[in-house]
Amino acid sequence: MLSAMDIAMIRRSLNGTLTELQRAIDRFDVTKAADLFEWAWHQASQAPPRETREQRAQLKDLKEVLGSRRWREEERRLAAQEPLPLPDKAPPAPSQRSTKRPVSTQAPVVRPRTVWSSDAPRVPAPTPVQSTVPTTPPPVPVTRAALPMPAQGRPVPRDGQPGHLGAGRLAELATDLRPLLEQTARAGSTTTWTVIRKRLPALTSLHRNDESVLLWLVDDDRDQSEPLLSALVTVGDRQMHPRFPTIAEQLGVPAGHSSTQQRSTWNYEVLKAHQHWRHRH
Repeated sequence: MLSAMDIAMIRRSLNGTLTELQRAIDRFDVTKAADLFEWAWHQASQAPPRETREQRAQLKDLKEVLGSRRWREEERRLAAQEPLPLPDKAPPAPSQRSTKRPVSTQAPVVRPRTVWSSDAPRVPAPTPVQSTVPTTPPPVPVTRAALPMPAQGRPVPRDGQPGHLGAGRLAELATDLRPLLEQTARAGSTTTWTVIRKRLPALTSLHRNDESVLLWLVDDDRDQSEPLLSALVTVGDRQMHPRFPTIAEQLGVPAGHSSTQQRSTWNYEVLKAHQHWRHRH
C-alpha cells in the first residue's frame, strides 16, 4: 500500500507537470502541451483517485482549453506550416557510401508503461538505447514500477484478458464519466453502457475489461460514506450488471455470495445513490 511519502512524491511530480503544461498552453506550444497532458494523466493514475482529486480537476479544466476552437485552429495552422517531405534520392554508389554510422545527439527518453491493476502482469520498461554523445539524463518521474502496489482497493481483475487503454487514459475517462453518473443519480434513474457511449463518444470502443476498471476508478474517488455510483450502470431492463458484485467487493462493499444477496446489495446501493445525490448540485 502506498505510504504518505509515496503519495506526496507523486503529487509533487504531477504538480510540476501541471505547471509546465500551463506554460506550454500559454505559449501555444501545441506539441509539448499534448505530450505533457498525456504524461500528467499517467502520473495521476499512479495514486488512488481520491489522492489526486485536485490535480485531476485542474486537468479537466485544461482539457477544455485543449479542445477549444482557438486551440484547434492553432493546431491546424501549425500543421499547415510543416514542410513537405523531400523526394527520395537515389542511393549513393557503393564506393561513395560512408562506412561510419550516424551518431545520435540525444538519448531517447522511454516512458515506463504501468498498469494500475495488480492483477495484470507487470511488464518491465524497455532499456533506453545509450547514446555515444554524453547528455544530461532527464529527471526520473515517480512511477508505480518503483512503488509498492496497494494491497487493497485495486481495480477489477481483467480475467486474463488485457484491456485496450493505459492507466493514464482510464484515469482521464473516469474523471469525465463521474459527473454523468452523478447526474443520473440526481435524476433518480439508471443507465447503460449504450447510453453512456452516446453521451461520451470517447468511450465508443471501450473494451469490456476497461469498463469494469473505469467504474472502479469512479467509485474509488468517492468519500467512504458515499454510495456506489457504479450500481447505476445496468443491463437489459434495469437489471444488475453482472460485474457489479466484483466491483463492490473490491471497493470494500460486501455483496454476498448468492444471487439473492448480490441483488439485494445492488438494490440498496441504487436506492442510496438516488437519495444521496437527489438534492446535490
